[in-house]
Amino acid sequence: MPTPVVTLTPAAAELLRSLRGRHGPLMFHQSGGCCDGSAPMCYPAGEFRTGGADVLLASLVVEGVPEPVEFWMSANQWELWRHTTLTVDVVPGRGSGFSLEAPDGVRFLTRSRLATENGPGEVGGPG
Repeated sequence: MPTPVVTLTPAAAELLRSLRGRHGPLMFHQSGGCCDGSAPMCYPAGEFRTGGADVLLASLVVEGVPEPVEFWMSANQWELWRHTTLTVDVVPGRGSGFSLEAPDGVRFLTRSRLATENGPGEVGGPG
């Protein structure tokens, strides 16, 4: 079975359950390196507009969250990262004021590693 392109740590899944309870359906867009480096930004679903320049990498199933959490990245950035698998984690500290977890004193962090021969595989074209 191919390795998923994006996974969550248990801490990230727990934070997503909490954020879902407060904000409704959620989505991620991987920041391209401006203000917050390369941080995954969490928004209410649909608040960050995606289009032809973005790629949907995953629809993450989180136990206790009724709908998948989409994980998007710009197509240009994915061209540079496509040889990796990504794990969304949570670390202490304040991230972006735009991401929903910012007031909680924690921030999401993407950890990447080189993909194995079984992954990450092909991802759909621009969204």
